[in-house]
Order: sequence, then C-alpha cells, then structure tokens
Amino acid sequence: MQTFFDRCWHSSDETFDVTNPFDQQIIDTVPSCTVEDIDRAVTGLTGGAKTMRATPAWRRAEILDKAAVLLKENRSRLAEQLSREEGKPLRESLAEVDRSATTLQLSADLAKQIHGEVIPLDATRGGENKLGFTIRIPCGIVAAITPFNFPLNLVCHKVGPAIAAGNAVLIKPASETPLSALSLTEILLEAGLPEDSIACLTGSGSKLGEAICRDQRIRKISFTGSPEVGKKICASAGLKRITMELGSNSPIIILPDADMNKAINSVATNGFANAGQVCISTQRLITLPETHEEIVFRVAEDIKKITVGDPLAKGTRMGPMVRIEDAKRVEQWIGEAKSSGAKIVCGGERDSAIHTPTLIDHATAEMKVVQEELFGPAVSVIEAADIDEAIRMANDSRFGLSAGVFTENINLAMRFANEIESGNIHINWGSQWRADGMPYGGLKESGLGKEGPRYAIEEMTESKMIVIH
Repeated sequence: MQTFFDRCWHSSDETFDVTNPFDQQIIDTVPSCTVEDIDRAVTGLTGGAKTMRATPAWRRAEILDKAAVLLKENRSRLAEQLSREEGKPLRESLAEVDRSATTLQLSADLAKQIHGEVIPLDATRGGENKLGFTIRIPCGIVAAITPFNFPLNLVCHKVGPAIAAGNAVLIKPASETPLSALSLTEILLEAGLPEDSIACLTGSGSKLGEAICRDQRIRKISFTGSPEVGKKICASAGLKRITMELGSNSPIIILPDADMNKAINSVATNGFANAGQVCISTQRLITLPETHEEIVFRVAEDIKKITVGDPLAKGTRMGPMVRIEDAKRVEQWIGEAKSSGAKIVCGGERDSAIHTPTLIDHATAEMKVVQEELFGPAVSVIEAADIDEAIRMANDSRFGLSAGVFTENINLAMRFANEIESGNIHINWGSQWRADGMPYGGLKESGLGKEGPRYAIEEMTESKMIVIH
C-alpha cells in the first residue's frame, strides 16, 4: 500500500514488510517515510487546518457519518485485514470494526454539539453592562500516534474527534499494523474529507515520532503506547496539548462473597482477549484465603478451554502475539517468576509468536509479571490476607488505568471505588471493559487526559473568551 500526504498517495524506494504474526508470511509492503516526508505532510496540513476550520459542523458530521457507513459496508474485508496484520481472532476483529463505526458515529453526533458558555461578568465589580461568552476553536493540526493492538478503533478514537472538532490530522500508525490506518484514510477520503486535511505516514516510530513531536506547527498530540515512549514525547513536544494513554497491569479482586461463577468466567475474557495485548487486560488476580484454591482451580479449567491457533480459523479464541520477540519476552518473564517460587498452573509454552494462555499462582510483588506491564496472555494470582491488604496490593503499582472488584457488599464495593488508584473502576466485572463513549484514561504512569469522543474533542479544541463592552 501507499502512504497519503500532501493531497496524494505516495510510494517510496525505501519500504518495509507487514507480516502475518501467525505464519510470518508477508501480507503487504508499505513505504518507509522520512523526516522530510513529515515536514511536507505538516506543510500541507497547515492549509488543511484552515480548510477544516471553515468547514461547518453539519458537514464534518456528514463526513464522519458517511465514513461509519463505509466501515460497515467493508466490515468483512477490514476485519480479515486486521486479523492478518495484528493476529487477533476474526470474531474480535469483526467486533473492532463495529466499534470503530460506533466511534465515528459518536464523533459525528458530537461535532454538532461543540459550544461555549455565557459568563456572568456582572458577578464581579466592574463587570456591569458587559456580555461575556466563550467559544471553542480547533487546535489546528492533531497528530495521532497509534498502537498495534487496536489498529482501527484506536485510530478512530483519535481521528474521529479531531475531525469533529474541525482539525486537520496526521496519523502515524504502529509499524506492525499500518494497513488498517491506511484503509481508514481511504474511507475518510471517499466519505468526502478534504484531501489537504489528512495524512497517514508509515515508518520508524523513533525517527518519525521525534520529527512529529518537535514540529511546532502541530498543536496537539494524542498518543497511545508505552510509558517509556510517552515520557520521551512529553520531553520533546514542548508547548503542545498532549493526551497520553499509556500502560497498565490491571488488577481484579475477588472477595469471598462474590458471585463466583461471574467472577471466574470473567478472567478468561479479561485476561486473554487479543492474546493479552490490551492495555486493560487483567494481569493481576487478587484473592483471599477462604476462596483462593477454588478460584485458582476453576480459572485454570476455563483457561484450558481457550482454543489457540490461526486467527482466521473458525473457533479460534486466541491467536499469536504480534511479534515473536514479545512472545519470547513473556516466556522469559514467566520463567523468571517460576524460578522465584511461582507455580505455573497451566500454560507456559511458546511456539513462535504463539504463547499459550497461562495462569501463575503464588506470585509476589517483586516479580516482573506482577510489577510491570506484561502485555501478554498470562494472569498472576496473588493471595491477600484481608481486604485491606487486597487494596494495598492493587495499588502497589506505578500504573492505574483499570481495575475490577467482585463483591455483593455495596459498602465494600464503594470502598474499593474510593480507594483504588485507577482511572476506570468496574464493580462485578473485570478490568477489560470499555464503552466507546465513556471517558477513558488512567492515573499515575498510565497517562494524562481522557479519550472517548466527547472528552477527546474537549482536548482537541481551545477556548477563547469574548467580552462585549
């Protein structure tokens, strides 16, 4: 495929392959863009920002609605492309295409609702007989730097609100999964988005990312990825508006009074969807002594039923990880946990990029599988002495993106909601749940700002104060 910037599609002498993580076969080749391409793209988008600012809200909404319809019409093709480049099972890819259409539809609806407010200036001395109000204006150019794990919907979560707010947008997709973003660019252009208002460039994240961050013509950066890269972006971006959706190692606590069927059934869904490569995957399972052995046994039985294999094959529930290197890292971390006293209850094997779903018991806070973001198909079980220690364990992390608790006691549920250090908290469900319209973002090193179309639009617009004397 080609990349798109400066109003047209471009090839390049320098390219890189996009491979299927299941069988390592090359599925496409894309250009390896340069720093000069970024400069040219941003120059073109400078005019596009003016075009979008002059485009009325109803027209921006119309474009996004049309793009959502085109996503649905191309659902099967896009889902297969997504599974081939990222490795998630086809049923998960189909769900991602559906969610992407919803994200664009939500953005379209909100495009028509952007407004300021009237300020009562006469509430302060000297403000009599003056009219004050605010208006919200687009930032200008929004850079969307996106990850591999949801290569369509997480692009829509940045691009949809950017367009709704009247911005031009530069997309830098993950090098492992650029095809979905390029396909979305095609769809947006077909839907009527002005050609000078979008760019999608593929290539080295370290090289292109630095050029994007340092370009002062870009007013807003929205990034999803690792905390380490996020910190580098913040350090080099200068005076820009920034949204950072970073890592996690999400805990769920199962208390003895919980609905055990619901709690245990949630673990296989929350810990192993997309081979555990979800920011809010359940990574830490915290139990109490009364029910620890029962939970470990029943969760292991559920995990053993997960069918692993070709993501395009019917019945596959878990595919490969996106890179062989990542599967090797997961294997290494699990091996380190085992050598430090943890017990591998089930799983623990690797074949190329496929790592079997794994349950680890007797995990401790010092182990990487507990303290860092694993981003792979394994859940570690930690036994707490009581609810106080369970809350302390849940908070014993530099991350705070999502968490869950299972209990039938409303007082304990509310205590958990108040005391757990997390941006998203779920009562009687696991950590991996997101409605595309809700505010989504973390605390601590899990990020800055919020996603979700309404909240992203707020961060992709700026407020001007108007006073009529």
